Amino acid sequence: MKSQLADPVVYQLLVGEQLVSLNELLGKQITLKFLGAINCIACGRKTNKSFNQGYCFPCFKKLPQCDSCIMSPEKCHYEQGTCRDAAWGEQFCMTGHIVYLANSSGVKVGITRLSQVPTRWIDQGATQALPIMRVATRQQSGLIEAAMKSFVADKTNWRTMLKGTSDEVDLVSKQEELFAQCAETITSLQQQFGVQALQPVTDAKPLVITYPVLQHPEKVTALNFDKQAEITGTLLGIKGQYLIMDIGVLNIRKFTAYNIQFSSA
Repeated sequence: MKSQLADPVVYQLLVGEQLVSLNELLGKQITLKFLGAINCIACGRKTNKSFNQGYCFPCFKKLPQCDSCIMSPEKCHYEQGTCRDAAWGEQFCMTGHIVYLANSSGVKVGITRLSQVPTRWIDQGATQALPIMRVATRQQSGLIEAAMKSFVADKTNWRTMLKGTSDEVDLVSKQEELFAQCAETITSLQQQFGVQALQPVTDAKPLVITYPVLQHPEKVTALNFDKQAEITGTLLGIKGQYLIMDIGVLNIRKFTAYNIQFSSA
């Protein structure tokens, strides 16, 4: 799904080459039908199973965006000359990143490229977000995140996020607390990479994000095209990369490579 920061977030669903405006469909019945074909989002080949949210197995094994260091950026091996695609690494990893705090299912620490703000926060269903450090590379952001996740979560509990039960948090105070707890590690990394490479962000204000949700589910039931080819329900909300319906929730990103037919009543 494509998203645009607004109050609330504006969502569009890309179905083939058509963009469907979702906000205006709240409260209406929608149908998504899996047509039986899955095509790799990288090479286009037909595949029986989607890996890493849209790739065929050969692409999953060879493409840099599917490497293990994407999930664990502190393990980046670009400097060792073993990156799966050095040019890709230059463009996406050897570039400015931020370390941030977000409140989606409680406070978490995360990282993203500067160009992905605020999209990354919206995709996670965060209701509050605050950039706390600006760094020169993805690996450096991962090293900071690895240190901070000893004191704060680094994952979103998607079920809690969809229930809309997170209380407002003072992210600025949490930032100050984490800086104190990780002061030794931050200083060490600044000595290793240079002070200019890892800069605390001290003048940012938390961003508050609202979502187009008529009703949060009391019980979260995941819908799955692998088990149910046709899904019909009333659209009650959109949050993160999920459609919230009266019959359950659908993770759109999980089924990126699936050929889907969309209709609304």
